[in-house]
Amino acid sequence: MTDFYLIVKNMTRKPLRLFLTCFAIFIAFLIFGAVTTLKGALDSGIDLAADDRLVVVNRINFTNPLPISYYRKVAAMEGVRNVTHMNWFGGYYQDPTQQLVTMAVEPESYLRVYDEVVIEPEQRSAWLQDRQGALIGEKLAKIHGWKIGDRIPISSSIFSHRDGGHTWDFVVSGIFTGENEQYDTGYLVFHYKYFMETQTFGGDTIGWLTLTTEDPSLNEAVAKRIDESFANSQYETDTSTEKAFNKAFIEQIGNIGLIIFGVVFMAFFTILVVVGNTMALAIRERTGEIAVLKTLGFSSARIFRMVLSESLLVALIGGLAGLAAAWFLIEGAKAAMARFLPNLVMGGDTVLQAIGFMLLLGLITGLLPAINALRLNIVTAFNRG
Repeated sequence: MTDFYLIVKNMTRKPLRLFLTCFAIFIAFLIFGAVTTLKGALDSGIDLAADDRLVVVNRINFTNPLPISYYRKVAAMEGVRNVTHMNWFGGYYQDPTQQLVTMAVEPESYLRVYDEVVIEPEQRSAWLQDRQGALIGEKLAKIHGWKIGDRIPISSSIFSHRDGGHTWDFVVSGIFTGENEQYDTGYLVFHYKYFMETQTFGGDTIGWLTLTTEDPSLNEAVAKRIDESFANSQYETDTSTEKAFNKAFIEQIGNIGLIIFGVVFMAFFTILVVVGNTMALAIRERTGEIAVLKTLGFSSARIFRMVLSESLLVALIGGLAGLAAAWFLIEGAKAAMARFLPNLVMGGDTVLQAIGFMLLLGLITGLLPAINALRLNIVTAFNRG
């Protein structure tokens, strides 16, 4: 008769209680897996932002334009390696409710600044040469079934076309992926010159600048230099790191981190109380049996390990089942949520963190009952029985 056999027998002596305990832990880790992955998707723009990348916007507001002349001025500044400029297009496909992240960019500099964009050489060349060409993210292309060579009409909710209407015709020149699985490929970029030639208003302006510095240690000095260069002008600037810029943008919809922490903490605290009480009750019910085991020669340390192992096993069974359910839920929701959360992926760090919490939960809930079993006096136990 092995210790593991005794642990399993003690666990399963009351199947309903075991099921309810595991189910409570299952729910906790289902919530943990789902909301942590959701937070990871929302924060992916922060986590994947390059350390050496800065964003320059109009000091008044992100939506206010900057003169195109700022592009060359910033490119000539000390410490700047590459710089590109972008314009928000406000695009949608067929239906105004089908909003697309669409930007007019300077193609060559865009690919230098965003070197994590992966595109086949022939597709890259085709896009650079075709002013009417569009570069489409892989996830966006899958959503709409677009492929290389397709002609697609993209409308703007902001700009109007010189030929009348609000629709631009593009040719899919390339479909890109990212170096990282969580990189957002749910957007479309096209030539700034084509945009300027065909729009009816806006002049020679750009939405914002993105640049890379020679070294991340130069970020603060470069940002200060840029903002001081345009201080007291009609178009003052505000320069920040890409991480800070993305974080500020995400926080416009609320403090996601605090919400996630609140949900997970309340779930875990509730489960901790339930499981801890259940384990304590289970050990108390077996006081006489523990006394018999000690009488038969089982050492206190051996009984301590058995009780603690039982708690850990219960936590792992319920936790791993909940984490697996969260993975299936996320995988099932990927297609439906691709438009809004293209980076919905349960990463390895989430799994490792969850397993760490399972072990911690098992230790916390099993430690006190295990210590009580360790200290149990045989005579006192039989008198209690």
